[in-house]
Amino acid sequence: MSALNIIVTIKQVPDTAEVRINPKTNSLMREGVPSIVNPEDRNALEAALMLREAHGGTVTALSMGPPQARDALEEALCMGADRAILLSDRAFAGADTLITAFTLSRAIMKIAKYDLILAGRQAIDGDTAQVGPQIAGFLDLPQVTYAEGLEIQKGGMLVVQRGLEDSNQWVQVKLPALVTVTGRINHPRYPSLYHVADSCDDAKIKTWTAKDLQLPEAMLGLGASPTTVKKIFEPDRTIKGEMIPGDEREMAAALIKKLKEMHVL
Repeated sequence: MSALNIIVTIKQVPDTAEVRINPKTNSLMREGVPSIVNPEDRNALEAALMLREAHGGTVTALSMGPPQARDALEEALCMGADRAILLSDRAFAGADTLITAFTLSRAIMKIAKYDLILAGRQAIDGDTAQVGPQIAGFLDLPQVTYAEGLEIQKGGMLVVQRGLEDSNQWVQVKLPALVTVTGRINHPRYPSLYHVADSCDDAKIKTWTAKDLQLPEAMLGLGASPTTVKKIFEPDRTIKGEMIPGDEREMAAALIKKLKEMHVL
């Protein structure tokens, strides 16, 4: 197997333990909230690094976001990525998953040389699991989701172990392809001191704007997004549990009665 050129999509997300919601705009309040690299994106990066160690090649971290998203790419470099690209432009603001995927796909087309695209299954701030598959759609690539294992076979075929609800599935796919991974695939490494020092090289992080990608205005940001968030709210954390007395039959009958009263059954 020849060396692999791997692209990993990275998203900077608010630490969900600190998330607050603006009651007037129904949007996440990101100011003053610590940001982290989306956990499953770190798993995707670790998978890319392990493949590079086994087969050679390069790992490019790609992110879209405001200038502070550079911190996420610096972490990727500290873990061992070879280079990083940040898509940052005010015109990108407000993009939904479809337009985000479109923008990322055009950046990947500009990168041009790649064998495999890895992404986290989903981001913890949206939980849509849509961006990875949508990138594959825009690039007309085969895709495999929910990966818990990756293996390159002789001849360049990729075997992906998929984790399903009650079973595993093994899928063979020809490269180039896109794969989304879950947190079960590996345990991401800690940044090494060598890479921490090396990551300070600004030449390793490039910033591309809408102009660099030659994107039409009709496909940018909020204005081009076909979906919008109608409402966002914090779950009611004041609900308390209730103990139902009696033996098994009595408890079951009482539970069914309450569920019917709540129109669940």
